[in-house]
Amino acid sequence: MWFSFSATVVAVAVLTSSAGASTLTPPYLPLIVRNPYLSTWLGDAREVPWTKWPTFWTGQELGLGILASVPETNTAYPLLGRPHDSLIGRHHPGYNVSYPVYTGAKFDASVTNLTYLIPAPEISAQSSKPVEVIISFLSPITPTSTLRQSIPASYITVYVKGSFNVDIYIDLNGLWVSGDRGSRIEWKFGRTDPGHNGRGLKTWKIRRETEELLTEKWDRAEWGTLHFSAPEDVTHEAGVSALLRQRFSRTGTLQNEVDDEFRGIMDEEPVFAFSKSFNLSSKATDSEPGSDSVRFTVAHIQDPVVQFAAARGLTFMRPLWASYFATTEKMLTFHYLDFDTAFSLAHNYSSQLAKDAYESGSDSYVDIVALSARQVMGATSFSGTPENPILFLKEISSNGNFQTIDVIFPSFPFFLYTNPRWLAYLLEPLIEHTLSGQYPNQYAMHDLGAHFPNATGHPDGRDEYMPVEECGDILIMGLAIVNALRYDNKSTAGSIWATLGSDVLNPSINPDKSPFPLNLVEAREGVQLLDDRWGGEAKGVKQAHLWLEKSYPLWKQWTGYLVKYTLMPENQLCTDDFAGWLANQTNLALKGIIGIKAMSEIATVVGNTEDAKYYKNISEVYLKKWEEYGISRDGTHAKLSYTWYGSWTTLYNLFTDSLLCFRVPSPSSPSSLLSHNNGDHQKPLKPKPGDGDKETGFVPERIYKMQSDWYQNVRQKYGLPLDSRHLYTKSDWQFFAAAVTSSKTRSEILDSVAKWVNETDTDRPFTDLYETEGRGGWPGPRFMARPVVGGHFAFLTLGRACGGKAMDALKFLDDEEKSVIGEDYDEEL
Repeated sequence: MWFSFSATVVAVAVLTSSAGASTLTPPYLPLIVRNPYLSTWLGDAREVPWTKWPTFWTGQELGLGILASVPETNTAYPLLGRPHDSLIGRHHPGYNVSYPVYTGAKFDASVTNLTYLIPAPEISAQSSKPVEVIISFLSPITPTSTLRQSIPASYITVYVKGSFNVDIYIDLNGLWVSGDRGSRIEWKFGRTDPGHNGRGLKTWKIRRETEELLTEKWDRAEWGTLHFSAPEDVTHEAGVSALLRQRFSRTGTLQNEVDDEFRGIMDEEPVFAFSKSFNLSSKATDSEPGSDSVRFTVAHIQDPVVQFAAARGLTFMRPLWASYFATTEKMLTFHYLDFDTAFSLAHNYSSQLAKDAYESGSDSYVDIVALSARQVMGATSFSGTPENPILFLKEISSNGNFQTIDVIFPSFPFFLYTNPRWLAYLLEPLIEHTLSGQYPNQYAMHDLGAHFPNATGHPDGRDEYMPVEECGDILIMGLAIVNALRYDNKSTAGSIWATLGSDVLNPSINPDKSPFPLNLVEAREGVQLLDDRWGGEAKGVKQAHLWLEKSYPLWKQWTGYLVKYTLMPENQLCTDDFAGWLANQTNLALKGIIGIKAMSEIATVVGNTEDAKYYKNISEVYLKKWEEYGISRDGTHAKLSYTWYGSWTTLYNLFTDSLLCFRVPSPSSPSSLLSHNNGDHQKPLKPKPGDGDKETGFVPERIYKMQSDWYQNVRQKYGLPLDSRHLYTKSDWQFFAAAVTSSKTRSEILDSVAKWVNETDTDRPFTDLYETEGRGGWPGPRFMARPVVGGHFAFLTLGRACGGKAMDALKFLDDEEKSVIGEDYDEEL
């Protein structure tokens, strides 16, 4: 525990976890991260927070400045951003400028805390101890409350503790509502009437003077309104940035006035400010310092959020929260007053995540997944209705594509662990659009639109060409959703939070809409607006069947493509498109084969035993041929391409073989329901004597052992390179690959990634593509803030997969006896 206030303040301010405080020092930290357009970060996070302004995920500066002032000495202290640029170098009697002691940042999955010490005035009669100031940024991840997660707003809370008085100032500028610094903006100031608790709010509303609907500039939304709220007991003012900051530094307050001359964002830069005075000296006692706090909220409201080529045609899609609140003001008031509940739900998630991550990795792994969580959700935006919820996703930074399947795929371990229904909501628009006949190709589409927020589809079929990749991805994710629905109790569920709530199947489910509606939100333990239970027992079986039944022809269509083309993939891209086109990719072929195997399980769920047997047999035949084609002659590793001798690849798609429980047939998994008769519906091409006597899984154990050993040979300073062509790596695929290796290999890869987080010079939010040598920098493409870091949750997801048995099925990797894979390899085949 880093600091102590009253019991109430401690409950909401202290980040605790079973693994202790944050141990890694990344170059960037999330501050306010909720969706693709509300995404504010602390750059140069290894330095003091007043060296630079906070930034949007692109690195573009945002105006968010925070100052503290000590009235006894008229000394102003910058805390965040560079508001002191307005104070230094000017002759303005009445204030001094000094700097606090910055003690560092701590973070979990939802919170980032910045802590400072402001020295006591020499003239202070009460104490020589400094005042402690903590700026706490909460963007809550609430897996039990999709409604709360859908609200595009975050909290900033300033906590103070000490024995002398201090004033706090905060301002925002117009860069929050446009990527163009020359845009003209307009603003309003408003008050909300006090609710039943007597607390009203003050709110600034800022928007472009002329909005450009569903348009971006430099990845910033050019439509929508920023809402900046505070309690009614603060002072407020809008005006020229330098004048407001100087006035606060002299007087410790603002004038409750509004500059009404609308102008450009940087034209006599208008800012929108609040200030709060804390009379700590009157609250302090001889034994205890005084403590207090003030809370602000920042919301960026777009309505519509996107346009989507739905089955009914091109549609402006409203935010999901709009179905629950009559007005934006009602939603914002709810959000502000809901802080204690939102914090509690988020803290529950963060604490469990830290516990699970520590048990499956280390202190470093706790920090890696904590850093990744907000980044994943920061690429998404909830839409639809309670009857048919949808989660839209932007392929941030790499090209801005809308709902990219091969970007959802690397992120899906996060969703399986956190809330599998959100993964279903991500796939829903892809399924709906394709079923409506708007996509002409037989394989799964790459994305719903060339650039977010416009999901206008590809009616010409000319989306990025990754046919085997996208078909394999969506089939694997489809079965993963089905498996997530099928569990007996909390201990066997893939997500702890999915098990909470009513186990009654919603009687109002419309078969033409989602089998996972949100129109029966619940109250539990005094908390309102919680989701009902996701799946489980009979409910889960029914939901799985409903979900697959209406789209079953589509799953078959995608699988049919894989049957034709996955064993010998033609020259094409895989998800690692930056590496270029390549034929006969070993890792890609394996994904497609596992996709066919997944379809055999999907067929079983809908009761089509003939399809189940057919696809099962095809996958087994293909896997034997794949091993013959894709493994090196000496049997030590998988080749990058069948015909590229001397090459090697990270076989990250092997992860899905274990995740989908192909190694763990059990009564609760779809595989146990398959018919195993001796019919001759498609016999293997080359049946082997004793085939199946030793192996209970799909991909043989020897492949797992081989790759686990190989990774130890090729690992570099900052991790495991993607393949033999380059020294760059992908962090998401490293965790996929490491999850199905020996404990020793897993620990070595994890330690290498942690070392990279501490030392990399990539100066943007968590990149997933970096060099494993040198300074761990960019290899060319500058990927940043992408949701694919959800792949970092691979250890956690696998730990709960298959009723908790997936990891048990990999214990052979830690056998003390050294396995010599290469010896007699041909004889084994």
